[in-house]
Amino acid sequence: MAGSTGFGGEVDAREDELVALCADLVAARSVNPPGDTRAAAAVVGRYLAAHGLESESVAARPDMPNVVASVDGAGPGPHLVLNVHLDTMEPGDEAAWTVPPWTLTERDGRLYGLGMGNMKGAVAAMAVAFTLLAARRDAWPGRVTLTAVADEVVFGPHGAAHLLAARPDLAGDGLLCGEGPGGMGLALAEKGVLWLRLSARADGGHASGAERGGTAVTRLAALIGAVDALNGRLAERPADLAAVAPGAPGMALTANVGTVRGGTFVSQRAREAEAEADLRLPPGLPADAVEAEVAALAAAVPGTAVTRLKGWDANWTGLNHPLVRAVSDAAAAVRGTAPDPVVRLPASDASRWRDRGVPAVCYGPQPTLSAGVDDHATRRDVRDCAVVYATAALDFLTGGGR
Repeated sequence: MAGSTGFGGEVDAREDELVALCADLVAARSVNPPGDTRAAAAVVGRYLAAHGLESESVAARPDMPNVVASVDGAGPGPHLVLNVHLDTMEPGDEAAWTVPPWTLTERDGRLYGLGMGNMKGAVAAMAVAFTLLAARRDAWPGRVTLTAVADEVVFGPHGAAHLLAARPDLAGDGLLCGEGPGGMGLALAEKGVLWLRLSARADGGHASGAERGGTAVTRLAALIGAVDALNGRLAERPADLAAVAPGAPGMALTANVGTVRGGTFVSQRAREAEAEADLRLPPGLPADAVEAEVAALAAAVPGTAVTRLKGWDANWTGLNHPLVRAVSDAAAAVRGTAPDPVVRLPASDASRWRDRGVPAVCYGPQPTLSAGVDDHATRRDVRDCAVVYATAALDFLTGGGR
């Protein structure tokens, strides 16, 4: 039973160690871009070594190492991967912070510092959980691997993507990712992503000859408005995500036009204009179908076209999968209430494992969607996650979730 493993007392005995690890990680700057994770990787490596555990670096670039450590249990069994990322978003306006971004500050039960919410709090919690599982390796079968990766914040090629390409053995049989969806929910799914270039062309000439809808900029504006109108469309939930609230944000399409360029001078009619749009697609809305719809919108606006930059469909692991049940049961035992099943809004590395057919779930001490000024996680949430990770892992490995 998930609540009977006793990890709570062990984590409580090491809570000061857990918070100190958070402090070391916050001080190890790893903003992406540029994405240099050497200092943060060194912190994780030293922590594991202090507990008698070896780790290795798997890197596509020397400045973006991915830390990998594995422990084998008492015999053959499933391979569970515990995944976190080391890079962080930028701090934004540092003058707006009420605490130093690069120093852990505890106030009113919150642990402040850049990356604490996204996601150095989870890195620390998962590293502690990994050492606790290693200390009990005689009590479970199979293998547990910790992957602390680079290049996740920009969903780049040098982190988990490189790791899985270079080391396909690290796909495992299940992935528990520390990327929280906000509010201590349990993320079963990731939205799909569709990046599009919207372009428009028209005849040029002097501004005095402009006609309604006759310039590249006005044509592009019409297409942008049509794409913006797609915001909020709800998808029909797949059967194995029926527990997700039907009107939840994760089940709605979002469309954001992030860049716009057009024209050459104020007194000239623009001949060319283009924009880039980021559409996040809930389960049930395939990327191909949405791209075709945007292309139809472009066909209704003279001189406009749509080009896919990149895209992939939403993916998910059903609520009844043993790994999902193990994490949900562990969280319920630790916190008294089962977490709400949700669809993550931003992408996470869990989607890379699901693309390989590996079940994956996200749970972590992230109070908001990503990060920002006064980034933080609560001390209780970081502590609880360390217990949940270890408890759920033991349950999954020993077959309790099956």
